[in-house]
Amino acid sequence: MNLREARLLLEVAHAVALEETLDGQLGRLIDLVTQATAADRGTVFLHDSETQELYSRQSVGGLNREIRLLNDRGVAGHVFQSGEGVVIAEAYADPRFDSSIDEQTGYRTASIACAPLRTVSGAVIGVVQVLNHQGDGGFNQAHLALIEAMARQASVSVQRSLLLEDAERQRIREQEFLTLVSELSGELKLGSLLDKVIATITRLLDAERSTLFLNDAKTSELYTEIGEGLGATKIRFPNHLGIAGTVFTTGETVNIPYAYADLRFNPSFDRQTGFFTRSILCTPLLNKSGTVIGATQVLNKRGGVFSDEDAARLKAFTAQMAVALENAKLFDDVQAMKAYAESMLESMASGVITFNDNDVAQTINRAGCRIFRARSRDVINQAAAELFRGNSTWLLPKLSEVRSSGESLALLDVELDLAGKPTAANLTLMPLRGEGGTAMGSMLMIEDISDEKRMKGTMARYMDPLIAESLMREGANALGGQESEATVLFSDIRSFTTLTESLGAQGTVSLLNTYFTLMVECLQREGGMLDKFIGDAVMAVFGLPIPSADDADRAVRTGIAMLTELEGLNRQRQEGGLAPIRIGIGLHTDAVVSGNIGSPKRMNYTVIGDGVNLAARLESACKQYGARMLISESTRSRLRGTYRLREADWVVVKGKTEPVVIYEVLDFHSEASFPRAMDVLNLFRDGLELYRKRSWDTARGCFEKALALHPADRLSSLYVQRCMAFSVAPPPADWNGVWVMESK
Repeated sequence: MNLREARLLLEVAHAVALEETLDGQLGRLIDLVTQATAADRGTVFLHDSETQELYSRQSVGGLNREIRLLNDRGVAGHVFQSGEGVVIAEAYADPRFDSSIDEQTGYRTASIACAPLRTVSGAVIGVVQVLNHQGDGGFNQAHLALIEAMARQASVSVQRSLLLEDAERQRIREQEFLTLVSELSGELKLGSLLDKVIATITRLLDAERSTLFLNDAKTSELYTEIGEGLGATKIRFPNHLGIAGTVFTTGETVNIPYAYADLRFNPSFDRQTGFFTRSILCTPLLNKSGTVIGATQVLNKRGGVFSDEDAARLKAFTAQMAVALENAKLFDDVQAMKAYAESMLESMASGVITFNDNDVAQTINRAGCRIFRARSRDVINQAAAELFRGNSTWLLPKLSEVRSSGESLALLDVELDLAGKPTAANLTLMPLRGEGGTAMGSMLMIEDISDEKRMKGTMARYMDPLIAESLMREGANALGGQESEATVLFSDIRSFTTLTESLGAQGTVSLLNTYFTLMVECLQREGGMLDKFIGDAVMAVFGLPIPSADDADRAVRTGIAMLTELEGLNRQRQEGGLAPIRIGIGLHTDAVVSGNIGSPKRMNYTVIGDGVNLAARLESACKQYGARMLISESTRSRLRGTYRLREADWVVVKGKTEPVVIYEVLDFHSEASFPRAMDVLNLFRDGLELYRKRSWDTARGCFEKALALHPADRLSSLYVQRCMAFSVAPPPADWNGVWVMESK
């Protein structure tokens, strides 16, 4: 070693030691190595033991992005595995060289010198690599020896900083862990707690999905309604099957790096959801007495497989959360029992009044208050003689008779005068008995049938039982117009005229009857209201006559079920040599006007408004976008469940001026009908972002890659055509990505 090299090594040790951070130390090291070897570019790769990868932290020569590669890949991987440095004069002639990084960066590698980065004990913790010698002779063994010597001088400081970073990372993780446990332990609402636990586990372990399975002791099944990416799917299966079943029955944690290589893995859920499971970590969920009550399953560690540290963290977190979950479940059960007890009488359509043994009112439910047109405080503690006066006094001796005889009495279609208004009612009088049969009073149930009589003729015009029930409850007011928010569903058969020409009149009627039967069953399962059939089209509404918090979800689930049922019907038709039926579905949530519309001789309960028109436009837009089901942003924003959606466009439909964001629903697809779904959707999303930035060629490349994975994806094909058109004739400078539809 000459004097210059000795000074250089001292400079390396001194300069690296002066840097306070690992990034600074690596930066100084590579600066000095690059200058000393007259290299064009240099990189330090450190080893990530969790992912078994080499990654860059600092580089020079213009490359400022992180590079990650498997620790046995390329020249760097060879040096890391062998522990021996190499000098390569012609990179592309060497079989160890991996040209993919050049392809990613656009850099052309000619020559390489690469040396291991060792600790004082000799363990290899990374490599130092320089590229493209700037002199005439290229890299030689002297350069390699110099790199190795400089790496040795810097290794003490680098190793110390790595240990400090690891300790700080562990401290932050532990602090985050304690904070999360503290926050979640105070949550008593079971649904909210389960949502938060699943989201926390996914983030804590840097995974793609998590699911919490609980054991149903009555059915010996594991079940979940909480799981990321499940959408409306509710999973339930015997508690000894699959990975979760194994963990539940054995009480042991299972860590599977390659799911499809494990015989216990059931791929059917992947086929149902379109998700591809790579790695699985599953740990038992124990209550405070040590009994296994379920299992927590985490899927697909990002950037690798789950480590032993991940398993330990999941087990620790699950143990902490088990107590909170059990407390929340107990609180949930108590609240449910309390609500059930309080709502039993309140939920009854009939009025219920109880009297003590002196015929003084003690309790009255909500329906009773409605019948008496009074508040509960105005009825309670009133004598029966005060409540039933005038033409109703005949009821008083009946109450005394029932109380004294101990026998119930039913009176049908009687007339009462309640609050000064004649009321037609069915009455049931029952005695109330205490311990030993002691008479405590009586109970009167009143079923008001006045509206039923008045509306009997009108009801014949309504086919849907839900509408009928609502009208009976709400009376004549429900027949008038009212404005409320609802989700409207339109569906229509594609090329129906062509079908009818080949079927004839009888065949067409038979086909429609079969088709409508399936569609209406899907609708009724989710509690939707069938508004009308319009030829071969179906119009349905969710949220009328009774609004619910999940109207949008029920509408989306109905659309998914309609498409799924239709696939089953098409299989039967194709086996019989018949053409398949294709439909389009549009959904939009908005304010609509509902009411009994028509003439005195012909009435129809229906909905009207802009919300209805937009739903119809979205159904029609399915043709242009090659979609089976499109929903508006208004519907998507109200969804409570998780579904497979992709943004299709910003569009101004015919007859409108304001743009609407529309989404394609893909949950009904299988792997066969939509292969490589996740990859296609990611490419499409990237392409759409570039398209709106006017990067036509780059966007087109993304859409074409999506088409290569799924050639039948008509939406990607549509955007390829748009990109080609815009690259020739770009839109105006104020173009904002909105597409204007010229047709309905």
